[in-house]
Amino acid sequence: MKVAVIPARGGSKRIPRKNIKDFCGRPMIAWTIIAARKSGLFDHIIVSTEDAEIAEVAREWRAEVPFVRPADLADDHTGTTPVVAHAVDWMQAQGWALEAVCCLYPASPFIHAEDIRAGLELLQSGDWAYAFTVTDFPAPIFRSFRQLPEGGLEMFFPEHAPTRSQDLPEALHDAAQFYWGTPEAWAARKRVFAPHSIPLRIPRWRVQDIDTEDDWIRAGHLFQLLERHKG
Repeated sequence: MKVAVIPARGGSKRIPRKNIKDFCGRPMIAWTIIAARKSGLFDHIIVSTEDAEIAEVAREWRAEVPFVRPADLADDHTGTTPVVAHAVDWMQAQGWALEAVCCLYPASPFIHAEDIRAGLELLQSGDWAYAFTVTDFPAPIFRSFRQLPEGGLEMFFPEHAPTRSQDLPEALHDAAQFYWGTPEAWAARKRVFAPHSIPLRIPRWRVQDIDTEDDWIRAGHLFQLLERHKG
């Protein structure tokens, strides 16, 4: 059995009600549910939430909300892994024979069904605990710097000041779209960013964190542009 878990709490501070706010004509979470359904992989698509309104919207878009997420897993400091682990514990308590569990973020309108399928193939391609989407940084992180309190600059990696950009190691970052994992890895709360995980690379132009109002506006413009291009 393959199951999708969408963690969607109601307490978003920077963009209030982000997970169910209208995004390009649909509640934000609907785009993730639709991509999960289009993948054709899942026996169940579960939304983990403590919020009654989010639960109602999720059910309207044909996701399941079979339990209420505990309050201690719905605060600002709770990470994704314990939330998915809680869902896995619940599913195993029901006697579900889990093969793989995919955590999909609710504010990820750029998720592609074919990427979800490719992620599962990667997870099953070896002895991997997780498979998840990544992309490359737009500039070399080894040439990055910070501003000092007095106003000047300081390199994070001064040893690379004379190094040519093309000679620096490639750096990747989490695309924050979805994470396939074995039920054993989730239940054990294994770290995702570790050697037992395999990355699925996606293009940088399909990666957009949506944490601020500026992010929201930028994502909306990009989404509409891509939709017009598809048409």
